[in-house]
Amino acid sequence: MNSMHAQPSISSPARHASGFTLIEVLVSVLVLSIGLLGLASLQATSLRYNNDSSAQTQAAYLASDMADRMRANLSEAANYPGTPAAADLSCYSSGCSPSAMAGNDIAEWNTALDTLPAGKGTITAVAGGLYKITVMWDENRTGATGTNCDPNDKTDLRCVSITTQP
Repeated sequence: MNSMHAQPSISSPARHASGFTLIEVLVSVLVLSIGLLGLASLQATSLRYNNDSSAQTQAAYLASDMADRMRANLSEAANYPGTPAAADLSCYSSGCSPSAMAGNDIAEWNTALDTLPAGKGTITAVAGGLYKITVMWDENRTGATGTNCDPNDKTDLRCVSITTQP
């Protein structure tokens, strides 16, 4: 007779199926945080490679700039490898000798090399009237100073070289 007033059981499936449990929320937060850490890592790597690419483009431009300067001062091209840097602003206003222009070109090039981290440049004569122009910089900003241009040696600077005939 009392069977009509039976109370629902506490362990019924309908009672357990409502809402999220704390464990489900914690797992969701963990998965989301791992994804966000991966995204941050990807962004940092992208920025590093972008900076490396920018420096390499700048180095290639500076090497080409010196080749153009040597072509513009053809009578002194053979002397560029040993010419000391000497800035002479009068070269642009009143003109100067080709040797003074070579010194001015080297001085301006050295100033432009300072835009790269630990930027350096060399000009060497090679056989047959060719010249090798090399621009070096510290790609990883670790204090590298080596000039052998070995990409596997962490103590060597990163290099871009061109060979040109003025």
